[in-house]
This record gives sequence, structure tokens and C-alpha cells, in this order.
Amino acid sequence: MTFEAKTCLITGAAGNLGRAVGAAFASAGASLVLLGRELKNLRAVYGDKPERVLLLEVDLLSADAVARAVETALQRFPRIDVLCNIAGGFRMGHPVHETSEDTWGLMLDLNAKSVINTARAVVPGMMAAGYGKIINIAALAGLSGKANMGAYSASKSAVIRLTESMSAELRDKGINVNCILPSIIDTPQNRADMPGADPRRWVSPEALADVVMFLASDRARAIHGAAIPVAGLV
Repeated sequence: MTFEAKTCLITGAAGNLGRAVGAAFASAGASLVLLGRELKNLRAVYGDKPERVLLLEVDLLSADAVARAVETALQRFPRIDVLCNIAGGFRMGHPVHETSEDTWGLMLDLNAKSVINTARAVVPGMMAAGYGKIINIAALAGLSGKANMGAYSASKSAVIRLTESMSAELRDKGINVNCILPSIIDTPQNRADMPGADPRRWVSPEALADVVMFLASDRARAIHGAAIPVAGLV
């Protein structure tokens, strides 16, 4: 798969999965618009002024900030062909009846509102071009409720429903919208939090990046509104 002459916007680009996705697209020849909460973290990963890469510090919970970031990107690159919504968050939390307003709002904001804000900013340009690929990161936990994970499960379920709705709205306009449902991602944080687990059974960021790349390619041109489990051996 090659992405020469394509521009890919990735949220959460300084995180473990964002780095893997960014590296995969860069290796395939794409130009990159990489969004993160702090510019210093992006620079630590990608360098100060990497070639064919635009690093932008953005608060994804601010629709105005996301819109400004996309406007800046379009001053550098002719269009955004691929949108990868990698940014998100996890809180184990409490039983539903003990879930705080802060936890509930945080999960919905990080996992669902961020998707809506990027869609507002990016989709009109894709519609004008008659082409686009959007890949959202949901989770297997979004398929069913789990004890002490009500807010997280609900927010990831919202990502799946948003994916399906966007697909129904955009498929006839040349835009593919799909999402991926990871199980546990093999990251340093998860290894530290679960020292007794076997990370060989988890999913590596690189394996998830392979699925993102496929969905962003024209090989996936007939796939619309899919929620694809990528569970490893869990």
C-alpha cells in the first residue's frame, strides 16, 4: 500500500498507537498532520521540523481549536485524505451509581466529542473532494457493559454508533468511515498496570496500525460502517 500524494491527519499522535500509525503512514509516503495536546511531546517523538509533517498542539475538546488546526493544515497541504481518530482515554471508574459527573463527562469528551469535533472540521473538505477515509478507534468494551467500566463502555459504544451514522451519511459521497475495536493494547502503561498478565496475548500498536492502514487504503473501498475487532489472543 502506498500513500504518496495523500495527507493523513492523526489525533493523539504522540501516544503509543498514534506513533505506530504515524510511522506506518510515513513509511508509505504520506504527508502527515499530527495533532497532540502538547507540542513538546510531538517534537519529542517526531523531531522539531520533520519533512512533510506538520505538528500541531490542539485541544480536541474545542471545536474552534480543531477547526483552526485544520485550516492551518490546509495552508500547508492541498487536502486531508485520511482522518485517523486515535486520541481517547480510559478510566476504570466505579459502579454506575457511584460514577462521578467528572468521570462521565471526561469519558464522553475524550472518546466521543473528539470524534465529532474532527468530523466537523474535516468532513466538509472530504465531501468537496468526493473522497475520504475516516478510521475511528473504539474498543471491544464498547460492545457490552462491564462492571466498573460503565462510562468508558458507553463512550466507546458512542464511537461505534457515530461511525455507523457517519458511514450512512457519507458513503454515497465517496467517503469510507469505519472503526476498530482493540482489546488490550500492549503499551508500557498497560504492562505496568497489569504486571501479572501476559502481554504476548495483547495487541501491539503496530498490529493495529496495519489494520488502520488497510482501512485507509483503496483496498477497503467496499467497507463502510464496519466495527472490526482486533483482539489478539485475549
